[in-house]
Amino acid sequence: MDLQDPVFTLDDVLWERLLELTGGEAALCYQCGTCTATCPWGLVRGETVSVREFIRRVQLGLEVTDALWLCTTCAQCEAYCPRGVSIAGIFRALREIAWERREAPQGLPSLLWSLYWNDNTWSQPPSQRAQWAKDLAIPVFDPQQHEILLYVGGAASYDNRVQKVAASFVRVLRAAGVTFGILGADEPPSGADVLDVGHRPFFEELAAKTVKVFQERGVKRLIALSPHSYDVFKNHYPFVSEGFTPQHYTQYLAELLEIGRLKPNKPLEAMVAFQDPCYLARHNAETDAPRRVLAALPGVTLVEMAHSGTDTLCCGGGGGRMYLETEAGERFSDVRVEEAQEVLTSATGVAIMATACPYCMVCLEDSVKARKMTLTVKDIAEIVALTI
Repeated sequence: MDLQDPVFTLDDVLWERLLELTGGEAALCYQCGTCTATCPWGLVRGETVSVREFIRRVQLGLEVTDALWLCTTCAQCEAYCPRGVSIAGIFRALREIAWERREAPQGLPSLLWSLYWNDNTWSQPPSQRAQWAKDLAIPVFDPQQHEILLYVGGAASYDNRVQKVAASFVRVLRAAGVTFGILGADEPPSGADVLDVGHRPFFEELAAKTVKVFQERGVKRLIALSPHSYDVFKNHYPFVSEGFTPQHYTQYLAELLEIGRLKPNKPLEAMVAFQDPCYLARHNAETDAPRRVLAALPGVTLVEMAHSGTDTLCCGGGGGRMYLETEAGERFSDVRVEEAQEVLTSATGVAIMATACPYCMVCLEDSVKARKMTLTVKDIAEIVALTI
């Protein structure tokens, strides 16, 4: 044997642990490579994230590579998997193993500590969670007086840009005569980011605490601004109560429009290209509600980009990537804003790239600024607010 040959240490426990965490689902993979071919990383770098390589390495007892943390859990690969494997779930499980072995990348532990101490990922005090609404006179949620709980979430509470989305949505709710409240400084975290970076034990701890708050406050109908919060409330939380119904805000707006409570009447001469958030379109099969909302707005013309609906292109912010550095030139959002610009070149009025997710908003606007584009990025809530 050549002394320069690499030495591999086989870890038989690794595969057994992955099977345990995924309920055996990891064994369904038969190495077809469809997932690798569809991974969006192939659009921005020389190679995709090879999902089948990850699973094969684990089957053989070989350690996984740092590319484990590239996955945005966008689930584009899942849409084409012939075996119906929850690939995002497998990556979360592999990340959980990495946490168990103290192999998480630099930056993510501080994310968890911020949630532990501050109940948010933004390293801001909980007392500032409702500062965005200090001039809006929004009452604290009371189940006896309010139809819905508006779950604001961390991004809309602390990010200056996304705070404007929350304020616009408040304006829309009031125009529709909806009675609502927020939990203010007592709003608990959803834990969505913790689940995506793979620390399931901490996610379950956060979820249990949040469930207790919802039960004590009598929350039944919850409207979330973020698709990520909506997803965990709907698909990953333990039982809250009979009748507990989480919705994404675009689903609720579509209902308000259909029953005639929301009546946009100010024409907005605009051409709109809509960015489907991954956690709305693919994880929850909701592509219709945002389009119904946009179609109901006077003067709005909807155009579709190259990737749309369940074939949407991830903004790059999911799966914990919001908290990890992405090299310039390797950002999905750069590709996405170029796609929007292409279909909006014929716009005679205002040209808008729309979305309905805080992470999409942040990533897309960063790309627009970096590329010095004149493209306008707005959330659907902001667009609706312009028509009332």
